[in-house]
Amino acid sequence: MRILALVGSPRKAGNTDILVDQIRKGCEVKGHTSEKVCLYDYEIAPCYDCRKCKQEGYTCGVCDGMLEIYPKIEEADLIIFGTPLYWYGPTGKMKLLLDRLRPFIASRKLEGKKAVLVTPSEEGSEACGCLVEMFRKSFDYLGMEFRGAILAKAYEKGEIKENQKELRKAYEFGISL
Repeated sequence: MRILALVGSPRKAGNTDILVDQIRKGCEVKGHTSEKVCLYDYEIAPCYDCRKCKQEGYTCGVCDGMLEIYPKIEEADLIIFGTPLYWYGPTGKMKLLLDRLRPFIASRKLEGKKAVLVTPSEEGSEACGCLVEMFRKSFDYLGMEFRGAILAKAYEKGEIKENQKELRKAYEFGISL
C-alpha cells in the first residue's frame, strides 16, 4: 500500500508532524511505503471557481505547487491529512488543499481510497468535532473511505513527545492500517 501524508502544519517537527511520523512508522512495519508532503513548502493558491476541472481531462487551471501534489494524491492508496486545530478548523494551507481537490469530484479518481485525519489541539479531542465532521463530509463527497482519526491534546511545539500513550496509539493505528 502506498501512503501519502499531507502535513498542513507550519511547524516542522511539531506535534502534527510527530504524530504523522508515528503512523507512518507503524505502516512501514507492515511493509507499506510512505511519503510525507509538508504543505507549507508549496505555494498553493485558492480555488478560483474557474470550473476547468469539470471539463474534459478534469485538470485544475491554476499553475502552482498543487501540480506537484496532484500526482502524489492519485498514486496513493491511503492519504493521511495532518493539521493542527486552528479556530476549530484546519490550517489555512490544509483548507486551500481541500478546496483544490475539486478535480477529483468530477473524475472520481479518489473513490475507494482510504483517508485518515491527524489533529493535535490545545483543548484535546472534545474541540475537534467540527473539524472531524468537515473532513468526514469531504471524504464522503470524494468517495473516500474514512478510516479514523488521531485527535491528541498538545499545543507547544513537540509537546506530544512527552505523551507516550498518544505516540503509541498513533504507531499502533499505523500498524492497523
